[in-house]
Amino acid sequence: MKKVVKFGGSSLASAEQFQKAGDIIRKDFSRRYVVPSAPGKRNKEDVKVTDMLYQCYQLAEEEKDFSQLLSRIKARYDEIIQGLELNVSLQAEFDKIEANFYEKAGKDYAASRGEYLNGIIMAAYLGYEFIDAAQVIFFDEEDNFDAEKTNQILGQRLAVTEKAVVPGFYGARPDGSIKTFSRGGSDITGSIVARAVRADVYENWTDVSGFLIADPRIIDNPEKIETITYRELRELSYMGASVLHEEAIFPVRREGIPINIRNTNEPDDKGTWIVESTCQKSRFVITGIAGKRGFCSINIEKDMMNSEIGFGRKVLQAFEDNGIAFEHVPSGIDTMTIFVHQDEFMHKEQNVVAAIHRLADPDMIDIEADLALIAVVGRGMKSTRGTAGRIFSALAHANINVRMIDQGSSELNIIIGVKNEDFEEAIKAIYDIFVLVQL
Repeated sequence: MKKVVKFGGSSLASAEQFQKAGDIIRKDFSRRYVVPSAPGKRNKEDVKVTDMLYQCYQLAEEEKDFSQLLSRIKARYDEIIQGLELNVSLQAEFDKIEANFYEKAGKDYAASRGEYLNGIIMAAYLGYEFIDAAQVIFFDEEDNFDAEKTNQILGQRLAVTEKAVVPGFYGARPDGSIKTFSRGGSDITGSIVARAVRADVYENWTDVSGFLIADPRIIDNPEKIETITYRELRELSYMGASVLHEEAIFPVRREGIPINIRNTNEPDDKGTWIVESTCQKSRFVITGIAGKRGFCSINIEKDMMNSEIGFGRKVLQAFEDNGIAFEHVPSGIDTMTIFVHQDEFMHKEQNVVAAIHRLADPDMIDIEADLALIAVVGRGMKSTRGTAGRIFSALAHANINVRMIDQGSSELNIIIGVKNEDFEEAIKAIYDIFVLVQL
């Protein structure tokens, strides 16, 4: 059996956390490939190493003295090395980093050094082989991740490597320069490694025991999700639920490899399993609730809209021409509503309105601001009658006016639009009706 284990920044923020990670890895021989993040915060007032590296490189770009900040970064690593009682020196690496900062090696290079250095320490601590991600993870000339080249070369390298540490978050362009994934990209690296070795499980270790049905900042002690499908996770991640980087799903999904979200500080907790599909029933009708504030709706009316061929395309062209992506497009016989991010739309609103008039000749356009969208997601909704009715009933009981409701054709999710000010109360009402009532 082969497992890939990825540890987040909070799991590797100190020597004490490193020891917890080491104990977890050594407890199971099948945990053969390790993907570390850069050291995260040790406490609420602390600063992540990646943020310190960004600050340090900014000083270098401005040709200001960055030596003091670089020394503070080195001290973070030295503290971990000393706490683990390792015979390792990073002096040569920091000399190289300093020289490359003077040479303006780039922000991606600067940010990647956090994972790179942590990888060296982790490999020394475990006695595993260290493999620089720049040697095995590749991007093309347009900075797009080259999945097939990476899978081939990384797979060949790991096929002859029994145990290895591959730092997360970065790879290399064709010219050898460093390119990073977006923030949180170590999750993606773990998934890439899991695919390359055809792992049985990809374990993602963090500081929470898996996914929760709702945001704990809104719901007190929400129930945990035991099993969630890739599709359900995509819906929740898109609407703001953030435990795993949403792009980490794709490499393992292609191979049918399950992901297990685990808690470094509570290693006996089974966490949340993310799978392609399952016959296991969810404890509740819904799997999770997530949402975002800050949307506006553009409501368009035109008599006989439904019989006018190309009307929808003309309306959406007005948004495309102004570089604005839409979120949802619920429609009626003579009405069509476009939901967009308010901060992207507000500076171009009159250009868009004019373009809609020019292209589609509507009877009326009305804009409503300060809206929130809430996704209620669950594979159990497909086989349960009256889900939408229960949502309406719960929101009505909480005196919340529904501005929009839209159900996908897969019956996997229902999107509800409410005013920003009703966002939290709406989530509480939905959670209560589907979770607390069933407990």
